[in-house]
Amino acid sequence: MKAFTTLQGLVCPLDRANVDTDAIIPKQFLKSIKRSGFGPNLFDEWRYLDHGEPGMDNSQRPLNPDFVLNQPRYQGAQILLARENFGCGSSREHAPWALDDQGFRVVIAPSFADIFFNNCYKNGLLPIVLAADIVDQLFRECEAAPGYSLTVDLAAQTVRTPSGQAFLFDITEHRKHCLLGGLDEIGLTLRYADEIKAFEAKRRAEQPWLFAK
Repeated sequence: MKAFTTLQGLVCPLDRANVDTDAIIPKQFLKSIKRSGFGPNLFDEWRYLDHGEPGMDNSQRPLNPDFVLNQPRYQGAQILLARENFGCGSSREHAPWALDDQGFRVVIAPSFADIFFNNCYKNGLLPIVLAADIVDQLFRECEAAPGYSLTVDLAAQTVRTPSGQAFLFDITEHRKHCLLGGLDEIGLTLRYADEIKAFEAKRRAEQPWLFAK
């Protein structure tokens, strides 16, 4: 998992509440269990004017010019600004995979669906909860200023605007530790590889009948 420390990134505003995981990555694209390749189908039904299916050449599909992700000023955005209850719906882990594959590292919203919120941390994506009035302010500033970017400092737990205004966000110490170190559950477990090997060797010596063929 990619470590997260600080990020100064272009902001893309998605001004919709209750965005569910089927909108983030539609169900027909969930056949793969790889974590890559989902980016071109992120928000597929809003992003394109036709119906998407796996295997299509997305570069040849007609884009919806009104959808924010297709607007030139937001190309290369790494921070998604969203409204309340982002990520509601099913528990599919493909939703953070698709956001990450598109290049997003941070999602800022007033609230998130619980399962999506937890899945983000497991995949190196930082979901930040800020008060609704602060999110409103960020939407206004973003829409008024092309190239609007925010600086996210995980160690300091701050989101800083171009004017220097800083907003604090909450995160548990464990999640913060994992993101700073780029550690998912497997990575955390592997840090104790020597202790695990020692335990297994001792167990094999003390209880050899458990390992008899």
